[in-house]
Amino acid sequence: MAAVSQLPAADLAAWLQDAGRPQPVLLDVREPHEFAYCAIAGSQLMPMGTVPSDIDKLDPEAEIVCICHHGMRSLQVAMFLSSRGFDKVFNLSGGVHAWAQQVDPQMPTY
Repeated sequence: MAAVSQLPAADLAAWLQDAGRPQPVLLDVREPHEFAYCAIAGSQLMPMGTVPSDIDKLDPEAEIVCICHHGMRSLQVAMFLSSRGFDKVFNLSGGVHAWAQQVDPQMPTY
């Protein structure tokens, strides 16, 4: 199993603004109440505990960026997906907290 690539918030922001690059799936693995409080635009919620049962809803060929609060749960999900044959998986290092600090200072933090 390949190591999961860590994606800094600024690099994700640049990727999302690059019209010439296919957009990644932004997979937010936090709990619904966390997602309701703050989320990166365009992200889809799939709480960490539901990933094994909902894995068939994800495209193994897609580039997927896993997102959580600080990057630990999302790293576990990214490693799980990688172990199941998803080979274009990234972890947002620092999670939505880093996104709020480095990219979107208007985003609420917790």
